[in-house]
Amino acid sequence: MGAEPATERGRRARSRIVAAAADVVAERGALGASLDEVGVRASASRSQLYHYFDDKNDLLLAVAEATNDAVLGAQQSLFEGLGTWAGLQRWFDALVEIQERRHGRGGCPIANLVAELGERDDDIRNVLASGFDRWQANIRAGFAAMVARGELRADADLDWLSGSTLASLQGGLTLTQARRDPRQLRQALDGALALINHHRTT
Repeated sequence: MGAEPATERGRRARSRIVAAAADVVAERGALGASLDEVGVRASASRSQLYHYFDDKNDLLLAVAEATNDAVLGAQQSLFEGLGTWAGLQRWFDALVEIQERRHGRGGCPIANLVAELGERDDDIRNVLASGFDRWQANIRAGFAAMVARGELRADADLDWLSGSTLASLQGGLTLTQARRDPRQLRQALDGALALINHHRTT
């Protein structure tokens, strides 16, 4: 890994480079992204890039970490409401609304990077897998809170239930992206909701 910034100014410069790289990757794909374009967008010289990152792969690793944080951070307030059935429905509705605004474009940023880089670099794949782990952990925590509130049965297998919910979400996003049809995500999430409903106490 490149040098970790020791100053606030350095941390801002590194974050600016990572943000610029994430934008380039989103537009051109990870393999099509060039360090020269990242440098131009971040107003950073080649020497700055190599001060903070060993090489392009090291920069992509930082982009993967930033992508995890961005995807999960954008959902944090919704995750906090997952302890109720109504909160679960709000989360699902918000996810579908995002795809409707985007007209089915974009898919899941974490999954997109896995598709591009997962078979090429195990370190990046592991970082992205940790993003899915964090995503599932938030879902599981919501289900655990529903058990504590008496909304889900105490014998519900929360690991399996949260894993299947995330799988439904990812499948729905993939089909939505491929077909440019947000109804694909709605159908997938309605299926997840029906499954979760089997474990409700009322």
